[in-house]
Amino acid sequence: MDLEVSSALTIPATELRWKFSRSSGPGGQHVNTSDSRVQLTWSIVESPAVDEEQRTLLLERLARRLVSGSITVTVAQERSQLRNREIALDQLASLLREAFTPAGPPRRPTRPTRGSARRHAAAKQQRSATKQQRRRPTAD
Repeated sequence: MDLEVSSALTIPATELRWKFSRSSGPGGQHVNTSDSRVQLTWSIVESPAVDEEQRTLLLERLARRLVSGSITVTVAQERSQLRNREIALDQLASLLREAFTPAGPPRRPTRPTRGSARRHAAAKQQRSATKQQRRRPTAD
């Protein structure tokens, strides 16, 4: 069951590593006997399915999610292992699609408007007055 990320990238099923364990989710007593939790791991560094340009892009954009060059998706939402496998494949594909989408235009920094600055100052004054009224009166 190959994972088709886009028309340009299809990850062969042989590159995907599956791991199964007991889930803590729904299922009652059934949950103690079945390995329905799914961990799907794909090594970006070792994969021949991506070229060097794609590899550097993925490594750069997914850096926070990677552990030694591999991306892992864990799913324990459903009682069925098969359904959790399908969800894990969908999540990995959407993560990779999102990493391949080009970044939007850079944000142009703007200054707050005069009116918003006035409203901000007024709100601070009001808050200060409220806190002053809570204080114990001085002995003067």
